[in-house]
Amino acid sequence: MLQNHVLLILSLLFVVSMLAMLSEKLRISYPIFLVIAGLLISFIPGIPEISLEPEVVFIIFLPPLLYSAAWYTSWNDFWTNRRPIGLLSIGLVIFTSAAVAFTAVAMIPGFTLAMGFLLGGIIAPPDAVAATSVLQGLKVPKRVITILEGESLVNDASSLIVFRFALATIMSGQFILWKAGAQFVWVSLMGIAIGLAIAFIEYLIHRFLPTNASIDTAITLITPYLMYITAEHFHFSGVLAVVAGGLFMSSKSHEIFSYNTRIQTTSVWNTLVFLLNGVVFIMIGLQLPGIVAGLEENTMMQSFKYAVVISVVTILIRILWVYPATYLPRVLSKKIKTKEPRPGWRPVFLVAWSGMRGVVSLAAALSIPLALGNGHSFPFRNLILFITFCVILVTLVIQGLSLPFLLKALKIEVSEDEHAQEQEIRLRLANAALSHMETNYAAEANSIEAFIRLKDRYKRMAEIAAGKLEKEEELRKRPEFLHKYREMLVELVHARRMELNKMRHEKQYADELLRKREDELDLEEARLRK
Repeated sequence: MLQNHVLLILSLLFVVSMLAMLSEKLRISYPIFLVIAGLLISFIPGIPEISLEPEVVFIIFLPPLLYSAAWYTSWNDFWTNRRPIGLLSIGLVIFTSAAVAFTAVAMIPGFTLAMGFLLGGIIAPPDAVAATSVLQGLKVPKRVITILEGESLVNDASSLIVFRFALATIMSGQFILWKAGAQFVWVSLMGIAIGLAIAFIEYLIHRFLPTNASIDTAITLITPYLMYITAEHFHFSGVLAVVAGGLFMSSKSHEIFSYNTRIQTTSVWNTLVFLLNGVVFIMIGLQLPGIVAGLEENTMMQSFKYAVVISVVTILIRILWVYPATYLPRVLSKKIKTKEPRPGWRPVFLVAWSGMRGVVSLAAALSIPLALGNGHSFPFRNLILFITFCVILVTLVIQGLSLPFLLKALKIEVSEDEHAQEQEIRLRLANAALSHMETNYAAEANSIEAFIRLKDRYKRMAEIAAGKLEKEEELRKRPEFLHKYREMLVELVHARRMELNKMRHEKQYADELLRKREDELDLEEARLRK
């Protein structure tokens, strides 16, 4: 039995890797491609039915994926955009839940308002990975990316809280608004407090104990699970615990990690996140046979109609919310109007259209109990599952595949501020190196050839960054020259790599020394290609 489970997991990981390569070849975002592939694979005769357990998603998959997303989110950008992020991650979640609830009650016979909010809480949160992976490599304003990533960090928590309140109401038959609101705040604040407390302990371990790169990497892998499980054990928000802890650790990483820890940790986490995301998205597609099997034959077409209507409502509600949430604060507050530039309608529409749903929605739907407290079957459970699956499929495939074309049609202009900042950073770093040499190695920098060359190199870097060289202007006019130069540098790395291979065949040099030189070439090539 254990061998069969291990073989199934390994097979899934292998299939995910192969399909990810194919998606790159076809230039389709891999979450979208994997969902479609999983859907097609599920129709192959003889394929065993693979069920997605909600406990596995919430405990195994969700903590590291949230932690990774939080780690790569800038706290400064997050805090600067806290108003639009809050309006989307909390306000829009509640608005979507309410709209879906009233739509479902009006359309589905016997559907109660509590069940409507249950369904709304399930499908309210867009998926972080889907939006960012689809937009990756496309020219998108940085503020749009920041808002979408920040929204996806918090909206899972608020939607799961709405879901739990609705579920408790159905199970108990009681709902008191002020108690629900107070509990919402309490659960959120305590989740954040637990996440920050565990993150601070992790910070002290990394900062003051004699760890190495492998130990540091292992601790970063363990920490999100500790945050999530501890918060959930005390019935607080595990999602907010992981997000708060991840943001804190990300802001402190430059103080506690050495260069080799950062290199190793980044490599390990990139691989882990890729595999987890891949398995999650292909599993979404594989769920269809089991979900459809739960529906009665005579209700299949009616269920499909419900799913299409609620999918359309979900998309429209986001568009209807985003525009007033963007422009009304500027009308009501003079401070916001003067402090923040008025965004054009095009990037606002991009945010409104980037509402793809994902695995958290499906896991929440699957976690609905089979029976009520009195032993009766949970009403409309299979229908809720089917609608959730259809909303994920419609938003992920239709909105996700249309985003690149939408970007071209909207012709959104991307500011060049980032390039200017990059040049300024290069200038300051080069000047810092020059200042240090002139202060501490003044004599050597004027008499020893190696020191002179190094000093000249940093001078040249500073001049290029400041735009003082005429050649820099020439490069700007002739971008193909810069491309050719970078291509030559990569080819030189390849030439040295070929020579290393010759040395291996000659067997005259120690393998350890050859490996060190290969590591150096790997880092150089990574820098050039980045």
